[in-house]
Amino acid sequence: IINNYVDGTQAGARDKASPSGLRFRDSKRKVDYVLAYHYRRRLAQHPPGVASPGPTCGSASLALVSNGGTGKGRAGPQQDDGQRGLREWPGLPGLQAAELSPLDAMEEEKRLQREEYERNLLEAGLEIEKDPENKSQGLSFVRIHAPWQVLSREAELLKIKMPTKKMYEIKEEGGILKTLNEIWCKLTEPLQPQLPQQENTKMKNLSYPFSREKIYLYNIKDKDTFFDNATRSRIVREILKRTSTKARNSMGIGTLIANNVYDAAYPLHDGEYEGHSDDMNERKLLYQEWARYGVFYKFQPIDLIRKYFGEKIGLYFAWLGLYTEFLIPSSVVGIIVFLYGCITIESDIPSKEMCDQRNAFTMCPLCDKFCDYWNLSSACATARASHLFDNPATVFFSIFMALWATMFLEQWKRLQMRLSYFWDLTGLEEEEEHPRPEYETKLLQKKLKNKNITTENSNENEKGKLTLSDRMPGYAANFGLILFMIMLTFSAVFGVIVYRITTAAALSFSTNETTRSNVRVTVTATAVIINLVVVLILDEIYGAVAKWLTEIEIPKTEKTFEERLILKAFLLKFVNSYASIFYVAFFKGRFVGRPGRYVYMFEGYRMEECAPGGCLMELCIQLSIIMLGKQLIQNNLFEIGIPKLKKLFRKLKDERTEPKEMDTNQSKDPQQWDLDYILEPFTGLTPEYMEMIIQFGFVTLFVASFPLAPLFALLNNIIEVRLDAKKFVTELRRPDTVREKDIGIWYNILSGIGKLSVIINAFVIAVTSDFIPRLMYQYVYSQNGTMHGFINHTLSYFNVSQLKAGTQPENSLFAQEVSFCRFKDYREPPWSPHQYEFSKQYWAVLSARLAFVILFQNLVMFLSVLVDWMIPDIPKDISEQIKKEKTVLVDFFLKEEHEKLKLIESFIARDKRKHRSGNKSKRTRAASFSQCHRSPKGSFTSFSSQHTVV
Repeated sequence: IINNYVDGTQAGARDKASPSGLRFRDSKRKVDYVLAYHYRRRLAQHPPGVASPGPTCGSASLALVSNGGTGKGRAGPQQDDGQRGLREWPGLPGLQAAELSPLDAMEEEKRLQREEYERNLLEAGLEIEKDPENKSQGLSFVRIHAPWQVLSREAELLKIKMPTKKMYEIKEEGGILKTLNEIWCKLTEPLQPQLPQQENTKMKNLSYPFSREKIYLYNIKDKDTFFDNATRSRIVREILKRTSTKARNSMGIGTLIANNVYDAAYPLHDGEYEGHSDDMNERKLLYQEWARYGVFYKFQPIDLIRKYFGEKIGLYFAWLGLYTEFLIPSSVVGIIVFLYGCITIESDIPSKEMCDQRNAFTMCPLCDKFCDYWNLSSACATARASHLFDNPATVFFSIFMALWATMFLEQWKRLQMRLSYFWDLTGLEEEEEHPRPEYETKLLQKKLKNKNITTENSNENEKGKLTLSDRMPGYAANFGLILFMIMLTFSAVFGVIVYRITTAAALSFSTNETTRSNVRVTVTATAVIINLVVVLILDEIYGAVAKWLTEIEIPKTEKTFEERLILKAFLLKFVNSYASIFYVAFFKGRFVGRPGRYVYMFEGYRMEECAPGGCLMELCIQLSIIMLGKQLIQNNLFEIGIPKLKKLFRKLKDERTEPKEMDTNQSKDPQQWDLDYILEPFTGLTPEYMEMIIQFGFVTLFVASFPLAPLFALLNNIIEVRLDAKKFVTELRRPDTVREKDIGIWYNILSGIGKLSVIINAFVIAVTSDFIPRLMYQYVYSQNGTMHGFINHTLSYFNVSQLKAGTQPENSLFAQEVSFCRFKDYREPPWSPHQYEFSKQYWAVLSARLAFVILFQNLVMFLSVLVDWMIPDIPKDISEQIKKEKTVLVDFFLKEEHEKLKLIESFIARDKRKHRSGNKSKRTRAASFSQCHRSPKGSFTSFSSQHTVV
């Protein structure tokens, strides 16, 4: 166990010893983890050739001096107040003892913390290698290696499952399923990634939590490769987390990074992902077969992803892959529904009636004073376009998508269970998590505060943790700010509504005929783009606000922090993404009033109405532009551009802060730890899941208005899988491997969205579309059971003489004299005793709408529960394999212990034979040998029986 300091004469040794940059300079020990920090030497420099008086990491190490020579270091003091003056050196006139500046004192304190922390790591059994600090300031790395003793000890503590010598056959399903599976494998062979073939895919190693006492059970061919790189780095990370320093009560590497003692801590990637070298590593393999756009058609190598990045990231990509696969059938059905609308558009009677100019439906003015009467046939294009999405097939598609969401979640549960079995996650226990640095800091502040106050009546249980009263300010701030942010979203939507109303009124005043005729198109297009920009801006703000709100809550562990952050970010982003869509679907055109009694905003602007073909077409436009805009700009451009800008900014910052000095130890080619430090740090999977969950909402919630949503989601996800893959392999530092057996709270959110989508689609079909009014007309009011006369049935009459003074059209250019105009509503005609009140048809249609919502919701929920019940959560073959594995494990243990017992008994028999021969010295040796191998109970039979009980 050594600290390696290299002097200037060994400048070339770095490259020769470790060409790959993945091992220590002895080319034997692996670099399992790297700590990076910026150092800054004292401003008062020592002349060349004079040894530095500063302490070193250990008495046996070599300290580097400023001229590149080496001098023997002395052991540094354990405690230092950080305010030592520079000593006056003999023979150096002019260099007087000086007080340390505040900046130097801070650097000195950090250096002492690093020294203490690294000493503690050495005491924990780790081995360390460091670079000399031979510049006035710069970047330095601490490389860490875990020897076998540490790995085996920690693997036992963490209960890491490792493969044993025993292998057993995986039972495959027989009959027709096996035949279909073989055919599918042959058909999809070109789509499989080209990975090194496993020896026998039908056999599986029996895994068991590592135990040093039972080391004979495991298949240990080479101690250096028994634990793979991901497991080694995970073990070292656990040690780094729990190793503390006395200085400032730092509890682990998280606190030290938060206090800027270290800049970063990360495991190394397995070498370069590009290059012409023949040596293949897992990173290069992942890049070639997964992280390139050229292999978009291939399946993902999920097992290799899990091996390299860990189970948590492996589960994310498995979920994303399954979601993308499930989008294929929904896209096909969506295209069929859209094509059905295109094919039946010519035979749709209501749209033909609207376009027929012989049907002179004179409509009431769209605005006061400046708008004229108009013919309904002028809205022919809108009516025909509405039929593409507002037809009977969309009802079927809504039911299909609700069942699709249920089947997707069921299939994910099955796949998750299958992966848990093959990845040895079954029976995975919750690991005890270390408290977050922020929580520990707050707890320390509380303890210090309590020391200064008399605490005679204080509760002993409250001293070791933060209570509700400690967190109350954070909770209050959370409640207030989340409420404010939701109101801000509604205000933004209201602002866009005001823009639409005022712009529509302003364009209606125009003298240009073309401008006046395209008012609705212009207003809708510009408003949706403004809305998209607002959504994108607020999304970024809400992400930062959600993180800050979670931090002031001071959650104890990382898991609690992540769950609370997810809930806040999802709530804010959900409201932000869907608020404008909810408005168009359920509120627009509902509070307009009627001619002669319109509802006004700001005493002059009429509330906006739906287009003559209904609001469904506008809902489709709103949904498609926001969905496509978010996917194109936020999910792709931002995801590609922002990391590159951050990387460039960090590089420029490092170049600006580091002076241009010759570094005699810097090798010509950068090492792997240098290359990985430049990469962006991994910040978690929350952003990746969030964008997919929001997209899942677009695909399911309002799918009745936009059947092509699954198709656009599929096209996006084909790119998204490779974009995320490329980011993980080439642009991010290697994440710490985390063992998780499920996707956590995201599953509950997906399930909630699936149930909400049933209710929303029921209301979209019943309230926003014309499906129910058409159905009612055809089967209740139509004379011959056809749709002829439907348009006339939905339009009410209004006597133009009853228009309010000042609201009549000025200089009307309409061809004929107008006595009655029509408007879309179910109201009594002017000649009725109850003129302009809601008619019987209105109440009948409203009742039918509500009845449809209840019927649709209960039918779909019943079918969903039926699908859930029919599809078991755990595949039958996997449940059988899990049972078989337990039986094989018990048999394997009994067999190994029985062989061990037979070996011991053979030694006893040999001792007895020697005892009978009468050789006294041999008898003594045999007796001592027998005692050495006895069980604690004193008999071998008791040892055997004891194991059988276990």
